[in-house]
Order: sequence, then C-alpha cells, then structure tokens
Amino acid sequence: MDLDLARTLSRPAESKIVLLVLDGLGGLPHSDTGLTELQSATSPNLDRLAAESALGLTQPVSVSITPGSGPGHLALFGYDPLRYQVGRGMLEAVGIDFDVRPSDIAARGNFCTIAADGTISDRRAGRISTERSGVLVERLRGIDIGAEIELFVEPVREHRFVLVLRGEGLGESLSATDPQRTGVPPLRSRASDVAGEPTSGAVNRFTEAAAERLADAAPANGVLLRGFAKTPELPQLADVWSLQAAGCSIYPMYRGLAKLAGMTAIPAGETLSEQIASVHEHWDGYDFFFVHYKYTDSAGEDGDFPGKVARIEEVDAQIPALMDLNPDVLIVTGDHSTPAVMAAHSWHPVPFLLRSQTVRRHAQATFDEECCARGSLGVFPAQEVLPLAMAHAGRLAKYGA
Repeated sequence: MDLDLARTLSRPAESKIVLLVLDGLGGLPHSDTGLTELQSATSPNLDRLAAESALGLTQPVSVSITPGSGPGHLALFGYDPLRYQVGRGMLEAVGIDFDVRPSDIAARGNFCTIAADGTISDRRAGRISTERSGVLVERLRGIDIGAEIELFVEPVREHRFVLVLRGEGLGESLSATDPQRTGVPPLRSRASDVAGEPTSGAVNRFTEAAAERLADAAPANGVLLRGFAKTPELPQLADVWSLQAAGCSIYPMYRGLAKLAGMTAIPAGETLSEQIASVHEHWDGYDFFFVHYKYTDSAGEDGDFPGKVARIEEVDAQIPALMDLNPDVLIVTGDHSTPAVMAAHSWHPVPFLLRSQTVRRHAQATFDEECCARGSLGVFPAQEVLPLAMAHAGRLAKYGA
C-alpha cells in the first residue's frame, strides 16, 4: 500500500496486533527425508494456529531476489524495500544506542578467521562470545586512520561489532570488504565516486591495522566490514499507520530497525520466553508488537538442519504464552528464507500465517511451506503484511464512497 494512502485510511482502534518474526524461517527439503525444517519439526501449537488462520507465502523483495535482513524487515513494516534502504551498519549503531550524528558513517563489522594463505576460512570467527568480542574491540579502538576522521569501535553481540567514522565530508557509497564467502581474501573497500575516496582509504587503513593487532587472536584474527551508511529518514509508524508500536528484539540490529521505524524498544532479555514476558508487561501501552527471534536464521546459515528444527520447536513451546494475550491479530512469518541445505539466505517465498476473527481459515492445515503455498493468500509481497494486519484489526477505513 502506498504510504500516503495508508495515512488517509489508518484510524485508531482498541485492537492489538502481534508480529512474530522467525528470522530465516523458510526452508527446503532435506535430501534424506524430503521434508523441510518446518515439516520436520514437532510443532503442535504452530499447526493448531495454522488451522485457525489464513495462510500464504510472502515475497520479501521480488521474485528471484535474495534479501538481506534489513529489506526483509522493512517490507514487513510496510515499506517498499526498493525505495527505502537502510545500511546494516547504521542499524547496528542505532540498535546499541550509539549517539549517532547526521554526518556519521557506520559499518557492520564481523570478526573473522584468516587462514595462513590470507583467505577467509570463517566469516564469523566461530561465533565467538560477546565477552571475547568486547576484549578484541578494545584492541581496535586506538587505531589511527588520520587526524581528520574520528573513529569509534563498539561491540554488538557475538562476533559482531560496529565501526563509526566521524568527520567532515565523509562518503557512504563504499563497497564492502566482506566478500560474503570463504576461500577468498578480504576485499579492499572502494568508493563509487571521487568524493568517497578519502573515506574508503580510511576504511582500508583501519582493516590493515586491525589485522596487525589481531594477528595472535585466532580464530578472530581479522575483520570484515559491510553496510556503510548514514542515518536514513523513514516515515514513522505512528504517523503513517496511527500505531503506538513496540519492538522486542534480543539482537541489536533488529532493535535498530524497530527504532528507526518509530517503535519503542522494550526490554527483550536473553530468551524468547523473556521476550514474551516483556510483551505481557507492556501490553497495555502499545497497539502493535514486533517480536524478533534470531536463531532459526543462525542455524540455517550454519547449515545446521537439526539445529533449525530444534529452534522451531523452541518457538512452538512458547506459542501458548503468546496466545494468553489473546491478540486481535497474530502473524507468524519470517523476513526471508534461510534453508539449512543452502547454509545461506535464499530467494524462496516465506511461510506466513495470520490469525484473527475475520480470516478464511484452513481447518486441515499445518504450518509448513506446502500448506502455506495452498493458502488463500497465495504468494504476495511482504510489503502488504502490515496493511493486511491493519485491515483484520479494524484499523483501516473504507476507501472511496
């Protein structure tokens, strides 16, 4: 839905909407069983929801496009991901409450493992602990990249950190140093215009100095950077949709996405049960709750099929606590697919269910890719998820006479 049209149709109401996002939810069949992760999981609560819901598959960006988590979530929040783009670095910076200034450039950093031949053997350094990452960040904070640029390095979570550059005339049109595959060396950052060349030079000085300071820190003996960006300007959910929205995410990037869209970041704790408890605690204060669960994606990216199945079952066990809130609209979906058999994000449409009193139900359904493909909603753009929720929540006025 066009956001200008949304402004004219949106209206306040007493109804409550919950959007539960299982990151990287969609999967593909395992060669031994012919079943996807969702089909392999024992998930009676999700299956019961499916039988009470409208089902479909969402297309996060477009047919054949493999989305990152940023565009995948922006679409779920009602934004056109081709028009509104947010760099990963700024999402991380906002997510950790870094005091970002309008001219700052932020980049998402990974500690990585560099083999003896100079190639990347692990892009995530074995997913080192957050505590270990914090120690290594201290090594990087004193790197000198030039008196004209101030540098900040902050830990995020596990192997992730954020790099912020501050100075006059910095350019954000920079290429990543992360090739997003193993067996090749890190890349040199390049600017897409002359104005950005001093900034790319500073980035390359940082990565070279970081490699020297981390030489004895294997498996985290190198860094990879991507998602260079300044602060974007996004239309706010309260202005467009008349929603008082809350975001509940353990991982800072998704907390940053929620904040940039105009949501209040409520405490998330360290487990899904703690997230749902926080939603219970804040239930009276908001109309819309975004709850993000990361670990389905992590297992998929690691190629861990049984691990992803186990994570789905972990979510299933928490569904009754979420249903105790009796939301007027409950959506369960993902931001993209991350099939464990591919060990990567993919372009495949994402399973989707919407439960409310006004849906056309699928009484014999279970929550998996095949049933969702046969659902009444068909395959539809993820950008329409929020308008669909608003309609079922009674929050959209009639269009026209």
